[in-house]
Amino acid sequence: MAIITISRELAALGDETARELAKTLGYRLVDKDAIEARMQASGVEAKRFRKYDERKPSFFAALSNDREDYLHYLRAAVLAEAEQGNCVLVGRGASAILAGLPAAISVFLSAPQEIRVARVKSYFQCDEKRAAQIIARSDRDRAGFHRAFFDADWKCQGNYSVSLNTGFLGPTDCAEIIAALKDRLVAGEAEARSAAIVKDMVLGHRIRHRILYENELPIRFLEVSVVDGAVALHGATNSAALLQAAFDAAREVAPGAEIRNEIQTIREYGATPG
Repeated sequence: MAIITISRELAALGDETARELAKTLGYRLVDKDAIEARMQASGVEAKRFRKYDERKPSFFAALSNDREDYLHYLRAAVLAEAEQGNCVLVGRGASAILAGLPAAISVFLSAPQEIRVARVKSYFQCDEKRAAQIIARSDRDRAGFHRAFFDADWKCQGNYSVSLNTGFLGPTDCAEIIAALKDRLVAGEAEARSAAIVKDMVLGHRIRHRILYENELPIRFLEVSVVDGAVALHGATNSAALLQAAFDAAREVAPGAEIRNEIQTIREYGATPG
């Protein structure tokens, strides 16, 4: 049930390290293409959401319904991979989505600016000024993506299990360090607890999907929390009938589960005549 998430700066050898780590551990590599395939399997066009993929949303994109839909389907894809366990997840906010799992190790890869610039110059065949611009844009986008979707500081080392400098360490070195850390920290109890937590997260997401995307019930601010199989619904509606419909939808997905319906019914008032 071990899960490794890789967050990385541009030109910090993130993809190379992830591939080497997956090979070392015998784990599945879950990269951008794998996440997009998961999203497409859910019936959505990946290109519809590319304006959000590890990018800071523009003003209008941040206000679009696509923003919430993107996060919904992104969570579904990451949770589906996590449920299978034994994987290396690259980017896409996976470290934030899976934060707190006992059997998850989150890694941040960085490198000194001058080394990143040299790598970008070589890759894009550009001059130093253009390389620095590419790096600055990537850093802004990735930081903005994490702030907009997860209210997280992308570069804060306290948000990760370990931070590694790929100006000093190569992909093989990093893979060996992460593998050793996994062997030291991830034991049977942690794996069992992580499996249970992910199961709860998947159930909560399925219920939310049923209510909002299949039944299309207009429940505002809907959140579904599941702890040890017990379900709690939170949100707001202006109709007692909708409140009951949301409860019934949750019951369809989780028959026999304890379900607390804490959705609030809020009466909407029209304009007061003058």
